[in-house]
Amino acid sequence: MTTLTGAHIVLESLLAEGTSVMFGYPGGTVIPFFDAFSDYKTLHHVLVRHEQGAAFAADGYARASGKVGVCLATSGPGATNLVTGIADAYMDSIPMVAITGQVRGDMIGSDAFQEVDILGITLPITKHNYFVEDARDIPQVMKEAFYIAKNGRPGPVHIDIPTNVFKQQVDSFNYSEKINLPGFKIPAGTDDKTVTEVVNLIKNSQKPVIICGHGAIISRAEKELRELAVRSHIPVVHTILGKGAFPESHELSYGMLGMHGMAYANFAVHNADLVIGIGTRFDDRITGSLDTFAKNAKIIHIDIDPAEIGKNVKPYLPVVGNIKDVLKQILEVLPEKKHHDWVGEIEGWTRTYPLSTKDTHRITVPKMLTELHKITEGKSIIVTDVGQHQMWTAQYYPQDESNKFLTSGGLGSMGFGLPAAIGARFARPNEEIWLINGDGGIQMNIQELMTIVQEGLEIKIAIMNNGFLGMVRQWQELFYDKNYEGTPITSPDFSLIAQAYGLNHLRCEKPSDIASTIKAARDMKGTVICEFLVEPEDNVFPMVAPGKGLKDTLIGK
Repeated sequence: MTTLTGAHIVLESLLAEGTSVMFGYPGGTVIPFFDAFSDYKTLHHVLVRHEQGAAFAADGYARASGKVGVCLATSGPGATNLVTGIADAYMDSIPMVAITGQVRGDMIGSDAFQEVDILGITLPITKHNYFVEDARDIPQVMKEAFYIAKNGRPGPVHIDIPTNVFKQQVDSFNYSEKINLPGFKIPAGTDDKTVTEVVNLIKNSQKPVIICGHGAIISRAEKELRELAVRSHIPVVHTILGKGAFPESHELSYGMLGMHGMAYANFAVHNADLVIGIGTRFDDRITGSLDTFAKNAKIIHIDIDPAEIGKNVKPYLPVVGNIKDVLKQILEVLPEKKHHDWVGEIEGWTRTYPLSTKDTHRITVPKMLTELHKITEGKSIIVTDVGQHQMWTAQYYPQDESNKFLTSGGLGSMGFGLPAAIGARFARPNEEIWLINGDGGIQMNIQELMTIVQEGLEIKIAIMNNGFLGMVRQWQELFYDKNYEGTPITSPDFSLIAQAYGLNHLRCEKPSDIASTIKAARDMKGTVICEFLVEPEDNVFPMVAPGKGLKDTLIGK
């Protein structure tokens, strides 16, 4: 390397941050970046087929690894194609650095070819964003971007770099190990008075429930969460993104709550006298109607982000701090306690309102997932797209470990699954990965199958083919008098799609063939597309209807 350019400085900074893989797509303003890339053999660039795939793949990589995901696109349409993936990472608190090229600095504001104000567009969906005017600022910008993305409440950071800055020659590369962001303060633990109040509330409670959210996973507080629940004998329910933080096989685990949560989880929260929310936003999908949410309960809300405290549900006791640190403080002084009567009451609801798979001559998604869980012993990394299959997967594939259920939560982005599974494969190269998708979701970013082929990846893809956009159809059936406008969807012949991409394809039409299809897919090397023809008008239950509370959970039609 004879000279250093801004592009080299970006790449050197990525290596200094421990980045080994990034996902992107080239274009005019980032050609200097790719020109410099050939000098860096230890950094792998994954060429996606659409920039949205790059953002979702970086997102999936970050979820599966706990590291910062990195994606890159050119200016204009390349940059705007990243937006949905950036917004998804923002909603779900996923650490990501998104780098975009920009037109030359002297052309900005002239409506130049492929110019767009991407900084203005990403401002509401990032933790922070940067516009780099001088290549000498790149090391500091990159250092700050990675620090902000992964510290405190994680999230995406966007860096916009004009093409002339990529080309600018720089004398040397100096990457500081120090960071100085006076306005960016990260809470640690909480004060002793608050800890005492938490302990007293737990001691005086007869019907406590823990709601475990994504924040428990982000702060790596799984051990402390389990000890808190066991020592005080407190039932645990989780949000969809909190899945796996507390082992679902544990006797105190009562599954997911909310719109499509277990009925017994919802009833437990509704009847509780103390709700301990740990790293959850108390969003509408878990609370239902706020007018009736846990009205008999005092609510403790523990979260690192003070902006979340009281935003949706007003807590009796707010606790701002790093969850792992706060739980450690509580455990230092928390005595043992038993709640046999309360746990027994919830156990009664599990017997009265169990999850069940109905007998039909057609395949149902719950049947398929129950068999998959049995065959894989619940140890696979599961990635989903968005829709009915996503909710069924959260219900019927229990997880005992965190970061092994990857799904788009807050934004609910269809098209997430396939590229996110690609990112997860790079993060966890030695683990079995199953992508559970719908016939609608798979077609959103189906072009990323070629990324899988080019990279030689192994992902088992299960397509739940019911001929509908299932979740919207379900609402149309239940609330719009079966007016199925816009939801019937046709699909290509997935066997020919697989053949075109050089992949294996299996088709399952009968419930009796589910197990053999799954086993055959596992025995095949490389990526396999498994197509399951499922019951067209099956619905996800339990369900809390719009405007209703957890107490109104529907068990069926």
